[in-house]
Order: sequence, then C-alpha cells, then structure tokens
Amino acid sequence: MELKDSLCNQLLIAMPGMADPNFNSTVTLVCEHNLEGALGIVINRPMDMKLDGLFEQLDVNGLEESIASHPVLSGGPVAPERGFVLHNPGTIFESSMTVSPDVQLTLSRDVIDAMATGDGPDKSLVALGYAGWDAGQLEAEMLANTWLSVPARPEVIFDVPFADRWTVAAETIGINISQISPDAGHA
Repeated sequence: MELKDSLCNQLLIAMPGMADPNFNSTVTLVCEHNLEGALGIVINRPMDMKLDGLFEQLDVNGLEESIASHPVLSGGPVAPERGFVLHNPGTIFESSMTVSPDVQLTLSRDVIDAMATGDGPDKSLVALGYAGWDAGQLEAEMLANTWLSVPARPEVIFDVPFADRWTVAAETIGINISQISPDAGHA
C-alpha cells in the first residue's frame, strides 16, 4: 500500500540525543516505507569484516582483488545474518528493488557472485542486517525528533568516507549536526 508521505529514498540522520546505541550517530537510507512499516540500511557503520572475509564465508570463488578490502557494513540490528547490497543501477539481478533512479537494493546472491568476479555494479556497499520499523513506528520517531530526514544523494551513499557521512548528510540541507543539542524538546 502507498503511503502519502513516504520517507523512501531519504537519509535518516540520528539526532545527537539518540539513546539507542544501535543508531547513535548513524545515517540510514530508507529503502522501503509503506503503511506496514519501513526498512532501511545504515550506511556509515563499517564492521571489522572485509568483503574477502564475507566472500570466504559464502564460498565465493574468483574474488576480484580490487574489492577484497572493502568493508562490510552493519546495516542495522534486524537479521544481522542477512546480506543486503546497495548499488547503482545497470545490471539486473534476481531480487532487486528500486530505491531511486540512482540506487537499487539487492537481496539475492547473484549480485555477490557478480561482484566477486568483477562484473558487479560500479558502486556498491554490502551490509549485514537492516533497520526495521513496524507500522507507524518511524512516523512516531520522526515526531519525537529522533531523526533528521534529508533527501538521499548517491555521493553520500557511495563516495563520502564512512566517518564523515553523519555530518556531510546533515550539511546537504545546511545543518551543522554537531551544534545541535542532544536534549530533544518541543517549543
């Protein structure tokens, strides 16, 4: 079902007062948002694991050396055993959904196999787990000033260094996030 004010293709920037350690200082790309809830991928939490380690666990052969050292991200606290690949469009994969004209989310193994052999998307990030919200939960969190929402830009998703994504995402709408008080409130 469609949602009139869908946050799909928005970056959710955790406000400085975020109490949940799973989301403190995170930037989350909302990939799906409808009346049943929302799904997002945290795009600035690299794990200790690199792609070569993930590919080894998945028994993927013929690893392309140019991507072997790319970090795997912690995409969120839900289903951390499941892999998600955000990437630019171009190649068609088995289980992809369009987030925007610039970003696809693929859940199927074929994108990993393509990446390993150098035939994958030009720009991508691999995450384990996702952020999920039940019906109405994300809207309630937005009203409670838990998140700042900004339009997603592919360069923030794929090109900005992970450590800078929280501040750069806020700067896309002219906000210096480090100057916002961690104490939320309503006037």
